[in-house]
Amino acid sequence: MQLFATVTAALALLAAPIFAAPTASLKAVEKYAGETKPQSYIVKLKDGVAKTAHLEWLAAHHGNSSTVTHPEWESTVLHGFAGTFGADALNALRANPDVEYIAEDGIVHITAAVTQTNAPWGLQRISQTEKLSNQNTNALTFTYTYDSSAGSGVDIYIVDTGIYTAHSEFGGRARWGATFGGYRDADGNGHGTHVSGTAAGTTYGVAKKANLIAVKVLSDQGSGTVSDIVSGLNWVSQQAAASGRPSIASLSLGGGASTALDSAVASLTSSGVHITVAAGNDGTDARNTSPARAPSAVTVGASTIADARASFSNYGSVVDIFAPGQNVISSWIGSTTATNNISGTSMATPHIAGLIATIISRDGNDTPAAISTKLQQLSTKGALSGVPSGTVNDLAHNEMGMTTEQFALLGNVGIVDDVYEYEYQSKVMTLTKELIAIESGMRCMSTLQL
Repeated sequence: MQLFATVTAALALLAAPIFAAPTASLKAVEKYAGETKPQSYIVKLKDGVAKTAHLEWLAAHHGNSSTVTHPEWESTVLHGFAGTFGADALNALRANPDVEYIAEDGIVHITAAVTQTNAPWGLQRISQTEKLSNQNTNALTFTYTYDSSAGSGVDIYIVDTGIYTAHSEFGGRARWGATFGGYRDADGNGHGTHVSGTAAGTTYGVAKKANLIAVKVLSDQGSGTVSDIVSGLNWVSQQAAASGRPSIASLSLGGGASTALDSAVASLTSSGVHITVAAGNDGTDARNTSPARAPSAVTVGASTIADARASFSNYGSVVDIFAPGQNVISSWIGSTTATNNISGTSMATPHIAGLIATIISRDGNDTPAAISTKLQQLSTKGALSGVPSGTVNDLAHNEMGMTTEQFALLGNVGIVDDVYEYEYQSKVMTLTKELIAIESGMRCMSTLQL
């Protein structure tokens, strides 16, 4: 799966699923658009089929030509399994009436390009409705206004290359969860750590009190298989159910159209887990990209500091919202204070994961569909240029930002300098009436927890 940042490797080809021509009563095998894991397939069983009995049949009759590598999936994510199968075993599965479909296990890749450092401009942009007057992405003068409870009690699962949990940005709120694919339990790439910092870092993050859990499904080179990603989502399903806490899965990755991956996303959201996914960096319609095309996920496009759709950002009817994604500074690997400034829809996606965590901690949890609707209701409408027809022009907003006029009012009482990236001091309470007079109906005082 591709990590959707313009950071290093090449994007896999994105295309609609292609099906192998079946012979007689054999089911078609869904072809993956791009690189595949040799002789490896995802097998989806029909609802009601006993997986244990099916696997026993497979082992008894085709054990010599089959190896089941992912038997642990639960029906809440994908009722089936994955493995490597020789021709005899594969054809037997294709003929078996228990099987709903079979798909090639595809490879997904990271894409990202290192750029200049120092500029968490995206935080200010999602906390105000107007365009930024400062267009210097390297400036350190941006202001982020947010609810002081942002993310409290919410778990964000980073399904990515892992997290450098010792980074100072996380303040002990990040932990290693699980690894799928046989990789080491560390982020040797940096992408997952960067995404985590944007979602919930102390300085660069949207939801500064959320918990971060690493679910490594991609290698240190930024690639992985659909089957490992499904296993990661399966694990998230188990953990979220066991914890009982509001949970979000952030997937800054993508690749060719995959029915299996889309199904896993649909099942996970139906269980109550919120999912944010990257739209992709091809500058094209995302309708043939998974998991971007999954209807129940919140699919995120990338915007620039100049309020334009980033040239690399995918678009189309499957995109639900835009968020800052070009020249985004966040945490990195190498040291506990390392940062990097990179671009991509990978960088936009965790803004939305953090925003969902903020909404939940402030207003309480709700269904993924209801929270998605709220995101769109809160968004700044028509803010971006370069958005093609048929694509929403909604820029993420946290409902907490103040206008320039409001900041000027705060400046008159000498407290703007206290507002860098953290909550306002209690003395702002005296300005409640004046602020509401400037912009009636704004949720400023009650929700800022001043």
